[in-house]
Amino acid sequence: MTTPRLVLREMTGADLDDMAALLGDPDVMRYYPAARTRDEARAWIAWNQRLYHERGFGLWAVVVRESGEFAGDCGLTPQRVDGVDEIEVGYHIRADLQGNGYATEAAAACRDFARDVLGVRRLIAIIDPANAPSQRVAVKIGLEREKTATVLGGERVVHAGAL
Repeated sequence: MTTPRLVLREMTGADLDDMAALLGDPDVMRYYPAARTRDEARAWIAWNQRLYHERGFGLWAVVVRESGEFAGDCGLTPQRVDGVDEIEVGYHIRADLQGNGYATEAAAACRDFARDVLGVRRLIAIIDPANAPSQRVAVKIGLEREKTATVLGGERVVHAGAL
């Protein structure tokens, strides 16, 4: 999948160093319980590879088209919220590249893929209440604050929208 500035592609084992740096960065992971280890980054890649095979989607590696540099990940994952199966758009962008609109650009492409390719009619984003930048991305792609819910072991804001 491509956007004007980005390429979103399936993760491979060759992405381990980049994913370990991304998920291990305390700034990127400040709204999560903890940064991830290298082994957890390896498991993250494997989880997404299973999703590609089983569901036809997952979180994809985000690459800057002009430079070819790894920028983060963004994509779609199945989530269960309040007993309901949902499709979530999620994103992590390297701390030094945040503020360039990459998360919004990638998330909008994922929203369009969910709607146009997968036929998804409702999309959510599960966000830590303190993560204002991520909430702004969700709003920019058309997801409005819907509720708070206990998800993934903590209180989270759920943004949602019809596609």
